[in-house]
Amino acid sequence: MRVMEQQRATLQPLSRFSARDRGRITHVLCDIDDTLTTNGILVPDAYAAIAGLADAGIHVIPITGRPAGWCDHIARMWPIDGLVGENGAFFFRYDRRQKRMQRHFWKSAEERRSDNQRLLKLRDIILEQVPGCAVASDQAYREADLAIDFCEDVAPLPRTQVQRIQTLFEEHGAHAKISSIHVNGWFGEYDKLSMSEVLFREVYARDLEASREAVVFCGDSPNDAPMFGYFPFSVGVANVRQFTDILEAAPAYVTESEGGAGFAELAGALLAVR
Repeated sequence: MRVMEQQRATLQPLSRFSARDRGRITHVLCDIDDTLTTNGILVPDAYAAIAGLADAGIHVIPITGRPAGWCDHIARMWPIDGLVGENGAFFFRYDRRQKRMQRHFWKSAEERRSDNQRLLKLRDIILEQVPGCAVASDQAYREADLAIDFCEDVAPLPRTQVQRIQTLFEEHGAHAKISSIHVNGWFGEYDKLSMSEVLFREVYARDLEASREAVVFCGDSPNDAPMFGYFPFSVGVANVRQFTDILEAAPAYVTESEGGAGFAELAGALLAVR
């Protein structure tokens, strides 16, 4: 059986997520782009779902490739309990009582400056060798990675060209992950999962490994694969199906709806057993 067929065979509908298991969930970790958003917009149903989960005592923690500047805003303005950004480069958490932002980076400021010089050289190589791609419009707000846009603000590139961008990063010693809109590259031994482990340890004094069955992760694309593979109750919104041929690990369940509506579907299933 081909890899794509194997992955599709593992995708169970969300209805198979038992009430008993849903009742144990204390934290929802989720991607943002094309998981909370639909066609680039944070739709009302998804935002209401975040608020509803928070009101029910379920902590929501976005795990995103978006930049530090955006994450500072999101940590302050959304009803969330913190977030991981730039594919694991940091976590931010805003303490509303003390009016203080907690920022924890994987690398020091000096290391990030050095990495950025290497990424600038890589930027020029990628732009030259992959016509049609562009530096992501949110790059100015990034601290630790280089984001190459292949469909957000440019005409969509074919899959082969997107994978070529990833290969160029890797050929020059960087880690690279494909999201639904960008290829993100960075230098450093971290990803979404490793920084999530740090967040749980620093914020909750909890070991994430020991807490896996109390956590749902919801995502939509290849850079979510480490999370899909780690959490037994991982969920893909329906648009994850377009990546089943290149997912290194598939989610346990998949929603009927895409994007923000899919996330709202998951939230409704969790709230139904509270």
